[in-house]
Amino acid sequence: MEAQGVLPFRYEKEPTASGVTALAGLLPYVELGVVSGLTDSMRRHLRVCSMQDQGWTDAQVVMALVLLNVAGGDSVDDLRMLEKDEGFVKVLRRVELHGLRRKERREQERRWRKERKRAVPSPSVVFRYLSAFDSPTEEAKRAAGHAFIPAANEHLQALGRVNEDFLRFVQERSPQRQATLDQDTSLVETYKREALFCYQGCKAYQPMTTYWSEQDIVAHSEFRDGNVPANYQNLRALQETLDALPEGVIKVCFRGDTAANLKELLRYCAEGQSERFGVIEFAIGVDITAEFKRAVAEVEEMEWQPLEREVDGHRVKTEQEWAEVCFVPNWTAQRKEGPDYRYIAIRELLKQAEFPGLQAQLPFPSMSFGERQYKVFGMVTNRDIPGDKLIWWHRARCGKGEEIHKVMKDDLAGGHLPSGRFGANAAWWGIMGPRLQPELPHEAAGATRGMGTQAAESGPIWIY
Repeated sequence: MEAQGVLPFRYEKEPTASGVTALAGLLPYVELGVVSGLTDSMRRHLRVCSMQDQGWTDAQVVMALVLLNVAGGDSVDDLRMLEKDEGFVKVLRRVELHGLRRKERREQERRWRKERKRAVPSPSVVFRYLSAFDSPTEEAKRAAGHAFIPAANEHLQALGRVNEDFLRFVQERSPQRQATLDQDTSLVETYKREALFCYQGCKAYQPMTTYWSEQDIVAHSEFRDGNVPANYQNLRALQETLDALPEGVIKVCFRGDTAANLKELLRYCAEGQSERFGVIEFAIGVDITAEFKRAVAEVEEMEWQPLEREVDGHRVKTEQEWAEVCFVPNWTAQRKEGPDYRYIAIRELLKQAEFPGLQAQLPFPSMSFGERQYKVFGMVTNRDIPGDKLIWWHRARCGKGEEIHKVMKDDLAGGHLPSGRFGANAAWWGIMGPRLQPELPHEAAGATRGMGTQAAESGPIWIY
């Protein structure tokens, strides 16, 4: 072979249209979008494009963005990569009218005055589409120095209903009677001029996500500015998640960090204020305040029990101990016949001794018990189970929230926000949310890991 450059190979161009696709791994997701009813749900609820007589439909725009996320795209401009794939475009054009009646097909075809040349919307079309989710009247309500979450306009609300339909599909395929909900926030750092500064001193947004453990899926996610505290309107977010849960769920449990330690949220769960689910069992982290430290200091040494974990059927001691704490905050003592709140403390011996004369400021709460110093954690619950089991149940959420947000921000396109407009970014985040992840063959699943790597993962596939 005659070398064309330094290495012993040469490039050849195929002069004919071959129909080859490097995006074969996306095709099962296209089919899943139909089987799950996701495309039908978009047609029913979304009305951004439906209010117009021409051009793209809502289902076409949103489904293109869903596929962009699955393919590993980071930005709106990556839609060009989908459009350049001849085989994928051919399939997408063929299946987009699936399930429509003859009248609906004709109406969709008449939306185009001229010959339609693209299979997916152009970046300019998508930017205009996302701007419809912004609410100028809500933006006008902002006040400097105050946390504010703009109310969702009709289009954002419709996008939420699409996600609820997808939750129902998941529940129908794998019914679960219990929903254990884990609530957490995450920073999405950005350099956008319109973004606000977060507690870490950088510009960011801080979405709140509620994860449904039994279904391994995000049940609810709300886009927020970076200056919105992690404990802001958590109860409302929980209530919206409860409203989104599909039929068949009869029991709800809740796990949260110290940001969820709010008296209105604790009371809502413990007093059974939810008309649908009644009492919600919970375990929530506790801030180590001076009052809590005083209560922990009164615990007798003999009351501290070793925290053990089970490894291969054997009980193995950890380096931590736990104890019940007699702690009664003022707000819990205001009612004589209120629910009981259990407080548990966990301590871990600090192995590094302090240097004489050096008072180091530790980055975590600590307490001295005799001559030993311990790292201290706290937890509040209304569950009546042994303390060690409660601790491990609560810790089952740890790491999962970070994993979910990492997937949303890095593997999907949630970490690359397209606009300076809050509503447009909220829509981008919401469209990224419904993750279509069926059990795919290894070669097909590997073909969805990133733009430009599909051919190497699964090999070429010809579409005729």
